Parts: sequence; C-alpha cells; structure tokens
Amino acid sequence: MDKATLLDWYRQMVLVRRFEQKCAELYQLGKIGGFLHLYIGQEATAVGSIGARRSQDHVITAYRDHAHALIAGADPKALMAELLGKATGVSKGKGGSMHLADVSHNYWGGYGIVGGHIPLGTGLALAEKYKETDAVVLCYMGDGSTNIGYFHESLNMAGVWDLPIIYIVENNKYGMGTSVERASAAPDMVTKAAGYAIPARKVNGMDAIEVYNATREAIDAIHGGQAPQFLEVITYRYEGHSMGDPLRYRTKDEVEKWRGDDPIGILERKIFDEKFATKEELEQIDAAVEKVIEEAVAFAESSPFPEPEALFKDIYVEE
Repeated sequence: MDKATLLDWYRQMVLVRRFEQKCAELYQLGKIGGFLHLYIGQEATAVGSIGARRSQDHVITAYRDHAHALIAGADPKALMAELLGKATGVSKGKGGSMHLADVSHNYWGGYGIVGGHIPLGTGLALAEKYKETDAVVLCYMGDGSTNIGYFHESLNMAGVWDLPIIYIVENNKYGMGTSVERASAAPDMVTKAAGYAIPARKVNGMDAIEVYNATREAIDAIHGGQAPQFLEVITYRYEGHSMGDPLRYRTKDEVEKWRGDDPIGILERKIFDEKFATKEELEQIDAAVEKVIEEAVAFAESSPFPEPEALFKDIYVEE
C-alpha cells in the first residue's frame, strides 16, 4: 500500500466514524426519525472492500448503509439531508437512513428488509453477464441474512450461472440481539458457500488492508473465470443493532476487547510504522473531516422538506 492510498483510507474511515457519531447526536435530538443503524467499529470492511472495486463495479447492501454510500462516492451533504428527511437528500427525503442510494456511483442502496436485496444484487450480476461486461457486483449482507431463503436461492443461481458477484457477509457476531452461534446451525458462514461450490474465505474485517487484498483477489478470480466468490468478513459493531437497542446481550468486557482492535487504530499504526505521516498530520485530516461533517449538517438543516405533492412522484419510471 502506498502513502496516498493509506492516508485516503484513514480519511474515509474517520469520515464514516464522525458521520455516524453525528447521526447518533441528531437522532437523540429528534432530527432523524425512524430506525438508525450505525456502522461504528466496522469501518475497515467498507473502506477496504470498496477500495478494491473499479468505477464500473456495483455496490448493494442492507440497511446499515451509511458507510457504503459515503465510500462509494455519494455526497455527504446529500446523505445527511436524506437522513433528516429533506428534499435535497439522495432519495429526495423519501427513503431515510435505510434507503440511501446513488446510481451515479453504481451504488444501489440500502434496503430495509433483511436479505431482500440479495436477489437484486444477483440480478445486477446477471445483467452484467448478459451484457458481456467485466463489471463485478459487491453484495453486502449481515450474518443474519444467511439464514433466509433468498440467500440460498441467490447463491444457488449465481453458482449455476457463474455470475460475477462477490457475496460479502459482514459477520459482526450478532443478528440484532442474538449471537450467531444461537441463530445459525452453521456459524461459520464460509461453510454455507461451500454448499453451492462457491470459493470462500474468512477475512479479518478490522484490518482494511486485509479486506482490500481479499476483495481484490476475489475480483481477479472472477475475471479469471472463477465466479461467483464469497467473503466472510469478521467485524464488530460497537453500538447497538439500532438506536433503541439496550445492549443487554453482551458484556462490557467483550466490547472493550474488540475496541482494542479498533480499525482506525490498526490503520493508524500501519501509517506510523511506514512513516507515512505524523500524529499532527493525521490530526489535520481529522480537522478537515470535521469541517465536512459540519457543512453536511448545515446543508441538511437548511434544506426544505419535500412538498406534499412529492408523494405522487417517482412512483413509476418516467420516460
């Protein structure tokens, strides 16, 4: 990894962390409604994997989607506006936290139904194969999604038709408040991919570099004729499943243990080891990110809410 790449990844990870922290503040102030699922602790997964994609490659994910939207290239101002339900948001204020999308960056969302997007990601891959392009789909999901029918139907179809898709399971150890071991008869997600003869590997999701390398290798494998691919990325969310989660199902010691492997801290140590930047230079990046967040909040708060007639627009595709 070169200096420019690692410093940019550091900026992206800090951007995600501060964006999520600000979202939590705004939610508690009543400025964000509905559900809010934070990505704090999982930043290396989105940054590393999306960092490996090319502009033509697609990204689709579930409802913990703020980070993926930011890293895919969506405007932080438009994302924050969407979270506040404003007309200037990426979904015109109609989607909110769980339905962020920006097709100009091949980022297809943000879906609120557990696993409901997995067939859509598979369909994107089918379309690319039909068009004979070299584009690949990065389809993210939580560990809980692997227990539903859509998951198995999609993997089977992708395996039968050799579709150019990487199924990326962000295994953060819990599906809402239930541990993976209590919810899944096969707690190792890679074994589920084996049932469909899909090459799979387990990755340390707290290390952006390791995630990048695994994703890059999976993309190369697809281009080499080994499609689809599957990654089980082991990560951890520091906050609750959503803002209403009382967190009674795990201990403080467990959370603190994972905080010791903080993804931003791991990348920071790598930067220092390589002498790519000083502490003061990283603090300058932090300050620049803070300004981006402040501007995003100011834009969102000053933006108008959608007009009532907006309810009747964007229902059908318009020529």
